[in-house]
Amino acid sequence: MLTLLAEEKLFTLPAATIAGHAHQSAHADTSTPIHNASTGATIGWQQQASAAQIDAAVRAAHAALPAWRATAAATRGDLLKKIAELIESNRDRLAEMQMQVSGKPPFEAGLDVSDAAATFDYYAGLCRDAALFAPEAIDLPDHTITGERFYESVGVAALIVPWNFPMVTTAWKMAPALAAGCTVVLKPSEFTSPVEHLLAAIIAEAGVPDGVVNLVNGGGAVGAQLTTHPLIDKISFTGSTASGQKVMQAAAQDMKRVTLELGGKSALIVRADADIEGAVTLAVGGAFANAGQMCSATARILVHDDVYRKFMATFETAVRSIVVGPPTGADVTMGPLVSAAQRDRVQTLLAQGVDAGASVAFSGQLDSACANGFFMAPVVIAEPAADNVLWTDEVFGPVACVKSFRTDEEAIALANDTRYGLVATVVTADKEAARRYKSQLRAGLVWINTPQLIFPQVCWGGLGLSGIGRELGLAGLRSYQELRHAIADAN
Repeated sequence: MLTLLAEEKLFTLPAATIAGHAHQSAHADTSTPIHNASTGATIGWQQQASAAQIDAAVRAAHAALPAWRATAAATRGDLLKKIAELIESNRDRLAEMQMQVSGKPPFEAGLDVSDAAATFDYYAGLCRDAALFAPEAIDLPDHTITGERFYESVGVAALIVPWNFPMVTTAWKMAPALAAGCTVVLKPSEFTSPVEHLLAAIIAEAGVPDGVVNLVNGGGAVGAQLTTHPLIDKISFTGSTASGQKVMQAAAQDMKRVTLELGGKSALIVRADADIEGAVTLAVGGAFANAGQMCSATARILVHDDVYRKFMATFETAVRSIVVGPPTGADVTMGPLVSAAQRDRVQTLLAQGVDAGASVAFSGQLDSACANGFFMAPVVIAEPAADNVLWTDEVFGPVACVKSFRTDEEAIALANDTRYGLVATVVTADKEAARRYKSQLRAGLVWINTPQLIFPQVCWGGLGLSGIGRELGLAGLRSYQELRHAIADAN
């Protein structure tokens, strides 16, 4: 049995953590409740940062920048390595808080901890590669002149992270930012901030200097104030496409650098030669992991006509066997949505799609353990129209759509018929077909016969409305650096 926080003892998170010190709000009415997604109960309160506290956090990061930027990359790497080790040693606390707030099943919460630790460890390793941070000589046609290129940290970075993968998306942003020599101001989601506060405490314990990492609490208004601050040099935002568009518009005023990881409406393609059992496993994971609250959800499932009936029969058995419930339940494989508002949004979209002609093929079930939380049973839609909202729009919940196709060309056209372009999955035994799909699918990342594995070494990001820029990998480091050049007289 898990030992969760005692709900009769509510906690209050400070409005901000600035240069290592907690700052309380002067106005109690700015506090917002934090709920346990599995029970709906209020487990704590979060104060909202004021405009003055946001300004102070940015200025603290700005003041800490020169010394942190001048710190040797290897030394920064040692601190990142220490953070990774402390995340691992605090694994149980972090996973428990993740389950307490988000309601994630234990194995999903554990994966999040592993992902965060691996990301800090990866960028610690990059910091040990002196060549990545050293000037590079450039051959010029005039040998009396020398040239070099070098990378320098962008400056102060605003990191705005979502609620679906707290700690994970923070690590994806903060680890490369710190490795690059940036100082940061983090704004966590108001729904899942306790997890981020635990991570921030671990970062402080690792010995990161005061002012290098700062945190401000609040909702969209706080994020908007942060992104428009004149001392912010870079914004890294993960969230909805609509919010990302606003961030990009705000950044344009003084040309702040931006990385935007936004929405998706991705496809999973099952060819006629696919292993059906394996394809169904990938479909369940791609559509219903994290209760479907993933920008990478492959909830548009395309199945070749020859195996469509077999796939649907196997998929139905799998979906009906999904155990939905709180993380303390036995054999739970899917948790709740993050909030009542998110559940209402998903159910409203589902109703709109059905009213417009979409047909529910089958769905899962909820039991009494789900009575008080923000739970929703998984739903599968069969053959929706091409313009149905469930097929075209990001639902961000446990709703999957299945369509049949007859040729590879048709499948590729259907998969690419979207304004998004984040990921895709292909299930096939034909290596030549896999190469063709990999080449022609319009997606930032294509998985072939594998679950949605994400490694720190592999860049993450999409095309179109899925965002701009890349996270993770070497490109993730470079996104927090400016490429500069110098030319000098060789004499």
